[in-house]
Amino acid sequence: IPIAAVSTGFPAGKISLEDKITEIKKSVAAGATEIDIVISRDLVLESKWQELYDEIKLCRQACGDAHMKTILATGEIPTYTKVAKASWVAMMAGSDFIKTSTGKESVNATLAVSLVMIRCIRDYYELTGVKVGYKPAGGIQKAKQALDYLILLKEELGNDWLTPNLFRFGASSLLGDIERQLEHYVTGRYSAGFRHPMA
Repeated sequence: IPIAAVSTGFPAGKISLEDKITEIKKSVAAGATEIDIVISRDLVLESKWQELYDEIKLCRQACGDAHMKTILATGEIPTYTKVAKASWVAMMAGSDFIKTSTGKESVNATLAVSLVMIRCIRDYYELTGVKVGYKPAGGIQKAKQALDYLILLKEELGNDWLTPNLFRFGASSLLGDIERQLEHYVTGRYSAGFRHPMA
């Protein structure tokens, strides 16, 4: 079973870069094959793009062969322009995935931010040939909401991105609604939410 770990001072990322690297190395040594990192939001707010690039690049190196997802915490980024720049920096520094949120911010994944990030992924792919994955996280609780994100992804990036190696949902509460929808499909009746373990 693949092991994923959230490192780098989740959720705020307010630890030193040295401690972030140490956390990643410990996670990889313990068997993690996927690492989620949290960027230093201050670097985005202050437009310190080179410093952000250097930080993410060092995290990428510490991951070794492990898959790296970079969490931007877009709910704390004030403009779409900064979201786009942070997305580009993360991809240029070697992120395998870019992810909207930790799920702990007051605003998490939104369709508007997703459109910005997905178009950055598309442009990056057209320039480099490198496919970077996308993960909207937090606030996606219903199967109908999930369809909006799947349609957006298909329309902007195509079918290649509709696979787990390039798209994931970060929404544990979504699972409960998917279970209810599947039960309705099989039985014709909705079950109570409390019957499902993730509800």
